[in-house]
Amino acid sequence: MKQGSESGWWQLIELIHQIKNKQQLEQFFQLLFTPEERHDLAKRMLIIKGLLAEKLTQRDLARALQVSIAKITRGSNALKMIDNSLSRLLKEN
Repeated sequence: MKQGSESGWWQLIELIHQIKNKQQLEQFFQLLFTPEERHDLAKRMLIIKGLLAEKLTQRDLARALQVSIAKITRGSNALKMIDNSLSRLLKEN
């Protein structure tokens, strides 16, 4: 991440952390992201949840979610970089 955008990234994280209301969070995401970006984020979440559930092969998950195998692979590689506590949190929610 570039130097200038890193500050904005942490501001974004801090602001999201302060939003306690689902309606406000949804409005904030609508302000920040286009409908296509929100759709992509939702797909990414489904990919992560699907990979964590370990019920389908990566190819079957790609077919079920109608995404490329490359997107599944990127999600799988990203999961290798998180710690166990975050993995547990994601599995529970």
